Amino acid sequence: MTRLLSKRRLVTAVPGPKSLELQERRRGAVAAGVGSGLPVYIDSADDGLLIDVDGNQLIDFGSGIAVTGVGNPAPAVAEAVHAQIDRFSHTCFMVTPYDSYVEVCEQLNDLTPGDHEKRSVLFNSGAEAVENAVKIARHVTGRQAVVVFDHGYHGRTNLTMALTAKNMPYKHRFGPFAPEVYRVPGSYPLHDGLSGAEAAARAIAAIEKQVGADNTAAVVIEPIQGEGGFIDPAPGFLPALARWCRERGVLFVADEIQTGFCRTGAWFALDHEGVVPDLITTAKGIAGGLPLAAVTGRAEIMDAVHVGGLGGTYGGNPVACAAALGSFRTMRERDLNAAARRIGETALARLRAIAEKTDIIADVRGRGAMLAVEFTERTPDVAARVAKACHDQGVVVLTCGTYGNVIRLLPPLVIPDDLLAEGLDVLEGALLA
Repeated sequence: MTRLLSKRRLVTAVPGPKSLELQERRRGAVAAGVGSGLPVYIDSADDGLLIDVDGNQLIDFGSGIAVTGVGNPAPAVAEAVHAQIDRFSHTCFMVTPYDSYVEVCEQLNDLTPGDHEKRSVLFNSGAEAVENAVKIARHVTGRQAVVVFDHGYHGRTNLTMALTAKNMPYKHRFGPFAPEVYRVPGSYPLHDGLSGAEAAARAIAAIEKQVGADNTAAVVIEPIQGEGGFIDPAPGFLPALARWCRERGVLFVADEIQTGFCRTGAWFALDHEGVVPDLITTAKGIAGGLPLAAVTGRAEIMDAVHVGGLGGTYGGNPVACAAALGSFRTMRERDLNAAARRIGETALARLRAIAEKTDIIADVRGRGAMLAVEFTERTPDVAARVAKACHDQGVVVLTCGTYGNVIRLLPPLVIPDDLLAEGLDVLEGALLA
């Protein structure tokens, strides 16, 4: 379908008749357990726009949950994918390897925090990367316990469901879950009122009393919690936690699956406080929409695992690797760290001004193009109504939070200024209504 202009344009109700027809077909073919926040069926996309099968052009403030930050599709990604698929689609790196896997790992080793020697291994999804980070940590330390945090989200597989805090919809009636996972309080400045140092001391005390440092293989944490509510910890929390891990021989594992690759205005969220992890997991924004994930870590840790202990049939698929290389190129050439910071400056100023006009907003927060509005009511009702009002007007926004009371914004890092402004106008109308 050919778009008329790169702007928001509604020609039917949202969803329109063709989307509704597809939704009816879906009921007879797709498992009901797969949800969709907005059941419009997409035909094509552009920077900051999703064009549905009815011809509606929707402003995209979701980026496929922080995946298509470089564009949808980014020209460099599309070119790289086409070139690779014409050469070969798969061999399995564990059978006969190829250079693009090696190059992706080289770039990850260069981009991730710290100037120490590193190694990387590639997988398919964020959950798979987190599982393998835990495998590596347990293997290297000889310990079993893994510490995670209130409001954390790490995936939907059995182990990562154990690591994830929220029950519904992620964990409900899917147990029993993997053992030796322990949850402690993190840093939630809006609600706990603690400084970073105080929140870290509370978390460390809980680990030492409830788990024991000598039993702990890893502390796994999102530097900014994603699904839990886009919770940005108080300054000093992450450095204090990383320092304790280093002193006690516990591996500090950063889950940067949602925060990574320019999303927060830096290559990684840890860069804002100069924290260097032992292991870092990445996915989502790594490959411009193709499934790819990674664990990157200190060379002596990564190389300690026996040959054959890491891998998978599709991990580091050559087409996904080509996409990642195109994505990295786009991030550098278009300086998407600076783009994310500009988005953040524009959006935060608008959202804070809106918050002054209404008493339904408890907090506006975020870094770069990872932004949130939390409502005072600790139920999903207000967030759901605001999201629906935006959807009806052709702006795709997402909700999140342990209580479902947060609107999150993840616009593509390449979104044009006029689309960003128009999308914020629609959101303002929904918030003030």
